[in-house]
Amino acid sequence: MSTPFDRRTFLSDVGQGMLVAGLGSALALDLGLAPAEAAEIPNDLRFGDLEPLVGFLQDTPKEKIIAAVVGKLNDGTTLKAMTAAAALANARTFGGENYFGFHIFMAIAPTYAMAAELPKERAALPLLKVLYRNAHYMQEVGGRKNEVLHAIIPATAADPDALRKAVNTGDRTKAEELLAASGKTPADFLNAVLGSVEDNHDVHSAVMPWRAYSVLDFVGTEHAVTLFRQSVRQCAKSCESQKGRETPMTAARALVPKLLEKHVLPRAKPGEKIAEDSWVETFGELILNSTPEQAGEAVAMAFAEGIVAESIGEAISLAANQLVLRQVETWEGRNTHGRRTHGDSPGVHASDTTNAWRNMARVGSPRHRAAGLILAAMDSARSHSWTQPDKSSGYHKAPYPRAEDLKLVKATDAKDLLKELDGAIRENNQLRAMALAHAYGEQKLDVRAISDLLLQYAISEDGRLHSEKYYRTVQEEFQTTRPAFRWRQITALARVTASMYGFNQFDKKEGRAPGYEDACRLLKV
Repeated sequence: MSTPFDRRTFLSDVGQGMLVAGLGSALALDLGLAPAEAAEIPNDLRFGDLEPLVGFLQDTPKEKIIAAVVGKLNDGTTLKAMTAAAALANARTFGGENYFGFHIFMAIAPTYAMAAELPKERAALPLLKVLYRNAHYMQEVGGRKNEVLHAIIPATAADPDALRKAVNTGDRTKAEELLAASGKTPADFLNAVLGSVEDNHDVHSAVMPWRAYSVLDFVGTEHAVTLFRQSVRQCAKSCESQKGRETPMTAARALVPKLLEKHVLPRAKPGEKIAEDSWVETFGELILNSTPEQAGEAVAMAFAEGIVAESIGEAISLAANQLVLRQVETWEGRNTHGRRTHGDSPGVHASDTTNAWRNMARVGSPRHRAAGLILAAMDSARSHSWTQPDKSSGYHKAPYPRAEDLKLVKATDAKDLLKELDGAIRENNQLRAMALAHAYGEQKLDVRAISDLLLQYAISEDGRLHSEKYYRTVQEEFQTTRPAFRWRQITALARVTASMYGFNQFDKKEGRAPGYEDACRLLKV
């Protein structure tokens, strides 16, 4: 590519995105929000200077998309602009309502972070793979003639309760209009959608708003409403699918508010107690051995005792990580080919959910900080059963790797360990991959080198549309987990990588992800 791309440029790009504080009238025009009279509002949602690139991505068929995008990159389009256009094209087409569409959206922000970890000549690879997927599913739903998001008129005033009610009754239009009136900053809009997320909580509803927030670094805050509209519509569609279950859903939605009221959360003064290593590990084990209700209560009590959110979130993250490390090797009834831990396995889902809530806790309101971490703990607790492994129970009481697996690791230097790890991944040998990654970490070898190996496969494999998302989760959790525990994240990633190697999203052996080899050929890498 002729366009320079290096780590300094990347970090500069990321730093600029969140400096814009509000939506001026010119920026609102890009969203179709500015005109005061309905007659003046075009039905089409437009994106200003990015519109030609967004339209190009929507109109180019999958058979031509990779070559066309490489051509534009070679002609001077920046990777940042192309990634921003990808996010907007996906949002306008699917509106957060299409299962495959929103999985693609959740991968877009991670591809930009991945690019910063790659040599210049390979930086576009992650995005090209995702753009092929994007083009495939945009074609499948009928392209631009069936796009979901259109211009909207904001409500006259913000009303959080009305927004929540509109979502829960499936009224997308009213909910979107109320969202658009909810503030001026990305944090305002994030907080506006989180009430509905909490009422309709699952891995997808939790991860979507965080990925929407994170892409604003390169898309631009003027498009915040557009990106958060996806969460509104995703939750509203989920509510529609739950018709007839209003009674159990009402009971489930009452759990978190009851815990907040019982423990007087959030407190006027945030907690200041940074937990010791022993507390974090013990609390993580407590979550793993609790019912969802018990886990939620434990988090509420920790907040009430003054433990800082970072320490609480770290413990929940370790609990989710253990779901990956303790899953039995063969889990009948769960794994379609006998040994899958990649994709939508409970450990990967719980890890992605917790990562999203930890990130949103750092920018959301105190109320949503407490509620989000309560829900993250409940999600991890719901994902396991700590009886002895059998056909209906998918987890051991102790994590992998086991002593017998570690004894088989004879290599000691970094080069040999990485070579053997690469072989274990290609053999889909999860137990050996975990043992090798663990041994590498025990010697305190370079984390960048092992991450580069695992990154290679996060890009090249399909991973059931989860590989980019989970790779980014592990990298972020590694950075925000204390040294005593952080290597567990890399060991889990090694297992998931070995699990997914060679499998497509339908868990059939198929080779590399669609579009990947064409992208390599066109980039000449």
